[in-house]
Amino acid sequence: MSVPEISVVLPCFNELPNLPELRRRLVSVLEATGRTFEILFVDDGSRDGSFEAMAEFAARDPRLRALRLSRNFGHQMALTAGVDRARGRLVAVMDADLQDPPELLAEMLAKSDEGYEVVYAQRTAREGESAFKRATAHLFYRLMRRWTNVDIPVDTGDFRLLGPRAVAAFRSLRERHRFIRGMTAWVGFRQGAVTYVRPARLHGETKYPLRKMVRFALDALTSFSHVPLQLGTWLGFAVSSFAFLYIAIVVVLKVLGINERGWTTLMGWILLLGGVQLMLIGVLGEYLGRIYDEVKGRPLYLVSDEVGGDPDVAGEPR
Repeated sequence: MSVPEISVVLPCFNELPNLPELRRRLVSVLEATGRTFEILFVDDGSRDGSFEAMAEFAARDPRLRALRLSRNFGHQMALTAGVDRARGRLVAVMDADLQDPPELLAEMLAKSDEGYEVVYAQRTAREGESAFKRATAHLFYRLMRRWTNVDIPVDTGDFRLLGPRAVAAFRSLRERHRFIRGMTAWVGFRQGAVTYVRPARLHGETKYPLRKMVRFALDALTSFSHVPLQLGTWLGFAVSSFAFLYIAIVVVLKVLGINERGWTTLMGWILLLGGVQLMLIGVLGEYLGRIYDEVKGRPLYLVSDEVGGDPDVAGEPR
């Protein structure tokens, strides 16, 4: 059997209630395209029996495969593992919560046939999400676009289709703190969008609470921007300007004989300068921590089990 035309990579963490419907819809959509395909489920340390369900799917259908990581490495690492192991000429990546509609794949494949190497799904609306999450997501994407030298599309998640050259380029990028939406934009080539309304989750809860969202935003910003480091220069100029202005005021008051030395003013300046310095040390620490993680050279993920797949498919996974 030849290499499948398309691989669909699905990172999963505790998504058992969504898996049967996801499999049904995906298989239906891909069969309707008339292309050969494989579906690769990547279990990222689930504790709800997700991998057992995936393994059962793979046992019944050789076009389905199930990969289990040795522990929870995180969504971006699970997605990376799937792309590394995918056998298809084209690779689509999407979430397993059905907020990325499988039916959109047909339109994305048509866009790929027009010569686009990267086709990303761009949200025009987000159903079932709070006003706070919609507002913060809107702000995040626009700040990233403004503060980075990479043209990262706004209002896009990880749902996208990669062509052969984009897949090869992505596999060569091995940094640990991964912002895949930025990485697939960074590789360049011809890129296009397919718009859609993102539906609400059918089952379960989001795997990105506020704490993880903040961490994800920091990874994105520090991976593609030097703005946090440049913040030190800006604050230094600002504080110095206030300091010189304050010195001039003190000299004038001294000449006029109305200057009084005050404890409040002294402590205010000490606290201001100390706070700025500690904040900048924290920013340096963020970048230094990332350097430390990179130089250790540990693998991005470890695979515990792999089930299914047609053994006659040409090409071994990475």
